[in-house]
Amino acid sequence: MTVLARAPRPEDVYDAATVARFRSSRYWRDETLSSYIDRWAAERPGKVIVTDGYSALTAAQLRGQAYRLAAALRGLGVGPGDRVQVQLPNWNEFVVAYVAVARIGAVLVPTMPIYRHDEVLYTLRHSGAAVSIVAGEFRGFDYPGMLEEIRPDAPDLRQVVTVRAEPRTGTLRFEDLIAGDSVPQPAELGAPPSADDPHCVIYTSGTESRPKGCLHTFNTLTFTVHALGSDILAMGQGDVMFMPSPITHATGLAMGVAAPLILGAGMHLMDAWDPDAALHRIAEYQCTMSMTATPFVQMTLDRLLASPESAALLSSMRQWASAGAPIPEVLLRNWSERVPGCALLPVYGRSEGLLVTACSGTDSPGQVLSSDGKALPGIVLEIRDDQGEPVPPGTEGEICHGGPGLMLGYWQDPERTAASIDDRGVSRSGDLGRVDAAGYLRVTGRIKDMIIRGGTNISAAEVENHLLAHPKVAAVAVVAAPDMRLGEKACAFVVSRGEPPTLDELTAFLRHERRIAPQKMPELLEIVDVLPTTTTGKVQKFLLRDRARELVEPGSGG
Repeated sequence: MTVLARAPRPEDVYDAATVARFRSSRYWRDETLSSYIDRWAAERPGKVIVTDGYSALTAAQLRGQAYRLAAALRGLGVGPGDRVQVQLPNWNEFVVAYVAVARIGAVLVPTMPIYRHDEVLYTLRHSGAAVSIVAGEFRGFDYPGMLEEIRPDAPDLRQVVTVRAEPRTGTLRFEDLIAGDSVPQPAELGAPPSADDPHCVIYTSGTESRPKGCLHTFNTLTFTVHALGSDILAMGQGDVMFMPSPITHATGLAMGVAAPLILGAGMHLMDAWDPDAALHRIAEYQCTMSMTATPFVQMTLDRLLASPESAALLSSMRQWASAGAPIPEVLLRNWSERVPGCALLPVYGRSEGLLVTACSGTDSPGQVLSSDGKALPGIVLEIRDDQGEPVPPGTEGEICHGGPGLMLGYWQDPERTAASIDDRGVSRSGDLGRVDAAGYLRVTGRIKDMIIRGGTNISAAEVENHLLAHPKVAAVAVVAAPDMRLGEKACAFVVSRGEPPTLDELTAFLRHERRIAPQKMPELLEIVDVLPTTTTGKVQKFLLRDRARELVEPGSGG
């Protein structure tokens, strides 16, 4: 069995005064998830808490199933601090598993359903998970079969639990573990964990390298729930959160699952994204808000542009928060014209920090169009130069942030933690941005997403936002391609809307309509059907950089 170092605690990261301030300001409320589950089951046992298009769970049903699973996991030897990997689609069973794992003080390790042998084995080994809860089959893939193949190389994995599956040798059925009508009592479940204990390890998307495991406590997680869910979105008991983003990642877990459970709202989960189906789900389940990556919003808008009458299906929606990538100005404008009753709110966060900045309904249209919001109370936001020094307002630099929602560290990786978080508890993001005099942040790109052309730094995100304003461009990603004379030049990968644009058309548009500097214009263009993305909607630019290199240097690719 793998011997793991002790997980960090708040006192390892912050001094006593900072911890006391987080508590006195109620940024950390020292709550337990089970206290909310018990409350809603007692006060509103028949209220539907979660639906997924297949079934529904009331507050009482959720509590009963989750606590029976918690007792079963304890019976299998799972105790406080043990990791439980859960690889499920956006199904009700994920919510049951999450509540069960949290109740007994185990640590949730959510894993994207799209991940396969290599990624899953890495996650199991890195986290030291003792139990894996997986779908029997989803989209034609056999998850238990995958685990059977990799299990010899994951020595810590003791049990595999299958969901919506037939009996299988070497596995336990989720449905058998939650069967019955009784609700296990505290004596059977043990004491609830402290809000400072490890709660979940959320793995980053891994767009550049092996993903990192971000260790959150219930306190660091619920800071975002209250700051964004309660204070910004005003989520309450009459709301229904529509969640098509994977609930096995940061956005989906925090805002799609934890926030409704804590704030008393309902949630509707969608396991396979389709914009047309999404519009009908929102109408059927009377969803009032959502939070997704930007591509979900863009695809929804594309459906509205193609079928303007379908905007009526969004009549129940009042807010849609968008994170993961800056919202292009043209998208915000088109959305506000088509769906004026549903505010589209930019949010910036990371798996490491969950929430850093957000726009609210009280911000002016100009602030929403030009920024990714302001830092919420309690959050430290700084823009630093390449020497680590703060820069004046309006100057681009690396976004650095800290506060009560920041992870305690990378799981089992103190060296990466020390490289990312300084002794003041402020984390380097690797993202570029600028903050204006009023405190509004604009994310401008990634440090690694720079094109250095003849010694001039060009932000790929800036060029992308200009290109998206062209009527023939549906989606675009700009990356660096090698250039013998200049070092690098810009290569644009474009998903066209209708007839594909030519490179001359795009550069003429950038020069005459957008009036950007000539050195920022792409010098290579490739039309593609889709952009490669992670399941959280982030473009996998390392794949596009490889392709750009092949365009310039034929035969250089694998």
